[in-house]
Amino acid sequence: MRTKTIKKNKINVVTLGCSKNIYDSEVLMGQLKANGKNVVHEDPEDDGNIVVINTCGFIGKAKEESIDTILHYAKRKEAGEIDKVFVSGCLSERYKPDLEKEIPNVDQYFGTHDLPNLLKVLEADYKHELIGERLTTTPKHYAYLKIAEGCDRPCSFCAIPLMRGKHVSTPIEDIVTEATKLAEKGIKEVMLIAQDLTYYGLDIYKKRALAELLEALARVDGIEWIRMHYAFPTGFPMDVLEVMKREPKVCNYLDIPLQHINTELLKSMKRGTTHEKTTALIHKFRTAVPKMAIRTTLIVGYPGETEVMFQELKDWVEEMRFERLGAFEYSHEENTGAYVLEDDVPAEVKFKRVNEIMELQSQISWELNQAKIGKTFRCLFDRKDGEYFYGRTESDSPDVDNDVLVDAREHYVKIGEFIDIKIHEAGDYDLYGTPVKQQERPTSLNQKKK
Repeated sequence: MRTKTIKKNKINVVTLGCSKNIYDSEVLMGQLKANGKNVVHEDPEDDGNIVVINTCGFIGKAKEESIDTILHYAKRKEAGEIDKVFVSGCLSERYKPDLEKEIPNVDQYFGTHDLPNLLKVLEADYKHELIGERLTTTPKHYAYLKIAEGCDRPCSFCAIPLMRGKHVSTPIEDIVTEATKLAEKGIKEVMLIAQDLTYYGLDIYKKRALAELLEALARVDGIEWIRMHYAFPTGFPMDVLEVMKREPKVCNYLDIPLQHINTELLKSMKRGTTHEKTTALIHKFRTAVPKMAIRTTLIVGYPGETEVMFQELKDWVEEMRFERLGAFEYSHEENTGAYVLEDDVPAEVKFKRVNEIMELQSQISWELNQAKIGKTFRCLFDRKDGEYFYGRTESDSPDVDNDVLVDAREHYVKIGEFIDIKIHEAGDYDLYGTPVKQQERPTSLNQKKK
């Protein structure tokens, strides 16, 4: 028996995992809307009678979250609270037979390339002409822009090629069309995402074309910040640095996951580089674009990582002084190259090593932030939360990097606008500042203050 009255044919899309999944959900929602469907994204008030869960299957914790979410909605379906549950995305691509057996109460499972089939069961047609049409779920002033799908890299720890397939670049003209439509909706910042930005263009243009893409996007009116995520270090196209230097719209920011620095482990990881080559690459970045903020991610506890190797990694992190850094515990994933190796670093050691890296990075970040006190930065403001407005500098991507906080009791800034902020205080990861030029507070806020 139903426990509540459900509005007919409302589709709730639930997204788990990375920004690429966010993008895929937005494309799905755009297609559904174009078909006249009533669609929402993770609506906490009225989540509809049909649920589509876009899952992540990258590492252990992400898989657990996806399975827990599927079980939650399967139980709600069993209780009569919702009519249908569909599951898509990476977990479904990777473990479809197992999921169908273990959680049969889901109506149907779809992989990462099954959008037309998913739309069909939702009684919608896939519209090929909808290039760039999607329902963005991010704040109205920034959006993710996926420039390629899949990955050709052989990294031994990574299951992404199993779930996403081979690298396929999106043509430059299609990406520009999408960026133009985003700009027309008020988007000011686009974040370029792919499994590997570095490889962009090799499949369709027979050359690395990331620099050419950046130049084309910089000509899109309305877009003011272009940010690059997930660049592979081996084969990095150095002409990208030239575009970054001369084009103010291209942020002095690069997300380049390096994973480790010990040459023996890098070889086992099949990263195609060494300690010396990686260090030389970072020095080239710093020389070419001195103001560049480099974000990287590291894996600790990979099979065979000794205390000596881990100390080498710590020493290197201290030497490089990355502006942004994240560390993660190695996850032993089936059907990856490293799965044949013994997962010989105990869980408690992995946990300890992650904490050591992040404590070291916290100190580095604090020191770098102290140097910003008294300086003024152009910031884009994302939200108001409690007593503060939260913004970001050019060196910061949303959700993963630092914030600039402005006291909302003393100052007003408009969400989605660029404001010059003078920094007066700095913590490990957050900066505190005041607007150089005060914005006019809306009448309603003025009245509340009185």
